[in-house]
Amino acid sequence: MSETNQFGQPVGDLLPGWHPRPHPERVTLEGERCRLEPLRVEHAQALYEAYRLAEDGRSWTWLPREADTSPETYRSWVESVITLQDPIHFAVINKQTQKPVGSLSLMRIDPANGVVEVGYVNFSPLMSRTPLSTEAHWLLMRYAFDTLGYRRYEWKCDSLNEPSRKAALRLGFQYEGRFRQAVVVKGRNRDTDWFSIIDGEWPMVDGAMRKWLAADNFDSDGKQKTHLETLRK
Repeated sequence: MSETNQFGQPVGDLLPGWHPRPHPERVTLEGERCRLEPLRVEHAQALYEAYRLAEDGRSWTWLPREADTSPETYRSWVESVITLQDPIHFAVINKQTQKPVGSLSLMRIDPANGVVEVGYVNFSPLMSRTPLSTEAHWLLMRYAFDTLGYRRYEWKCDSLNEPSRKAALRLGFQYEGRFRQAVVVKGRNRDTDWFSIIDGEWPMVDGAMRKWLAADNFDSDGKQKTHLETLRK
């Protein structure tokens, strides 16, 4: 039951000691399988080559940009974003090969309210649908919740992007609703679906991810023994 004020009106819970959270920084985040590094120009060539391993350009359909057709254009894009304060882009480094295999970012950063969104997720075939992708997301979540103390971690996607919707739910995000005609992307309408994890849910999400990522959750062929969704139950 919510509290009421002196007028008998319902009001939100007090947050004793709340203060704005730190702005995310360009830090390196270490995992067992991968490492997140602030995106740099030095990552551009390897990332371009990793993205070009895809059979076609379908993974770019719902991204704000089309796939680059030359390493020079991708390098130019990297140069244009690496000093931004929002979004902050990270390269995902495969620790076995020490090469970048994808990228993602923290964006729509709101320190005053402790809210941040993960976005610009672009994983190459070298990491898509592998434990690296789950660990990369977990590392960024852990940074937002445990290091920075944010209250809310968001995921937004085109309502027609079913792979992104499924990924959000698999990782533990809660579906919150659809913003109709939210934006225009590449000349087309986009209805945007909103998902989030809040700080009260994070310990459960974190615990399930740690168990799923553990070495004993994979057989000798690298196949998972228990699904992530099952571990949250």
